[in-house]
Amino acid sequence: MTVPAGPAAPFGYDPQGRPYSDKSKIVAGILQLFLGTLGIGRFYVGSVGVGIAQLLTCGGLGFWALIDGIIYLVSNDRTDKEGRVLRG
Repeated sequence: MTVPAGPAAPFGYDPQGRPYSDKSKIVAGILQLFLGTLGIGRFYVGSVGVGIAQLLTCGGLGFWALIDGIIYLVSNDRTDKEGRVLRG
């Protein structure tokens, strides 16, 4: 049975009953792959602290940003700053 969207979760719920975010995991992943050295993907999902760390380290010399971008694209458990699962 699917739980309908409501004020607590305007984008609905995932199969485990967790509310979906207004942010997209595909957008976050693409931003991390192309602009991850600036931490843009992390800023997009609200992880400001990690975004600043990526900005200061150039995305871990690109490795951190690349791995982070791939994980955003393939994972179904990434969340935004409010703990809601990213839509994909």
